[in-house]
Amino acid sequence: MKTKQKELPMAKDYATVKCCPKHNYEDFASPGTKAHWVTGQVETASGPIDCVSTNLILKDFMDTIKMRFGMGRMNYAIPPGLYGIGKPDSYSPVLVSANYKLSFDSLRRYLSGFNLWILVLDTKGINVWCAAGKGTFGTTEINRMVKETNLSGLVSHRNLILPQLAAPGVAAQEVRSQTGFNVVYGPVRASDITYFLEAGYKVKKEMRRTSFTLLDRLVLTPVEAMRTIKPLLGLAVLLFLLNLAAFIFNDDPFILSLLLGETVSSFAPFLIAVLVGTVLVPVMLPYIPGRPLAWKGWVLGVILTFGYTTFIAPDLNLWETAAHYLMLPAITAFLGMNFTGSTTYTSLSGVVKEMGIALPLIIVSASLGVITLCIAYFI
Repeated sequence: MKTKQKELPMAKDYATVKCCPKHNYEDFASPGTKAHWVTGQVETASGPIDCVSTNLILKDFMDTIKMRFGMGRMNYAIPPGLYGIGKPDSYSPVLVSANYKLSFDSLRRYLSGFNLWILVLDTKGINVWCAAGKGTFGTTEINRMVKETNLSGLVSHRNLILPQLAAPGVAAQEVRSQTGFNVVYGPVRASDITYFLEAGYKVKKEMRRTSFTLLDRLVLTPVEAMRTIKPLLGLAVLLFLLNLAAFIFNDDPFILSLLLGETVSSFAPFLIAVLVGTVLVPVMLPYIPGRPLAWKGWVLGVILTFGYTTFIAPDLNLWETAAHYLMLPAITAFLGMNFTGSTTYTSLSGVVKEMGIALPLIIVSASLGVITLCIAYFI
């Protein structure tokens, strides 16, 4: 059955786009306007389909920087559907991508000079690697989009080229059974897609292997650090109130500058713990023994706490020292565990197992730490 024209993500009427209603597609400003990456349309048996540019402009790069810092991250998505590159026809290859715009941009920028189709799945604005693990870049969604876009009526071949990182969520035999299309896995990185297409769907051995270099890990640190701002503000307020209560409880003269100074001093090790968890953990990832990332974060947290309580604040009483040993490693362990969905160091089952063990321990440790810290202020 052919898909009705209004169900496709056409450039001429963005108000009719029904896919992913949870997302606010920032590029679709108003009905009748085009996204800046749409260059025109190609006529097909199912009606006109948008063609997109392979050139990224300043807005794309600025938006990427915003995403790296977690600004508007969950709205950085494009409508799922079928898009064209160049002048595609019934013989053109079909690439499959996620509707996270950063993934979409990473692919289209390497397709200059090609005539092909891009089938964008509804991954809820999540990248290929994470969406495959969550199941949104999976067999069911591929089957749905192939049928919804009437792909079998638009192309004469029966091949879908998927990113290799999508493999954990896709059952190729089921896709073939339900749609008649064969699944062909492209290279790990989008930058190798040009070679893959020109070589007749072949890759070099190194293109099948993924890496997680220092630069790859550091790219993830800004968004992880930004996520901690609200909890950090809450902790700063708690420390301020505890210091204020301690001043009142001990009948100390109330001097605002002294109170603020005590709060900043109390807050400093927790700020350092956040930096250790979001920056030092990914930097040291290959060098800390063990596989669980929560463990790696906890190890660095213990080292941090030992250094702080031994060399920077050796005059802390027993309760304060205990509170820091309970809270600081819990913070670094939790932040380290956040990287489980971004690394090649673990698997989906490994993530589930690690979270089932580590998260309760982190919560108990942090909770006991807060209680102990409150007691410490009144002793």
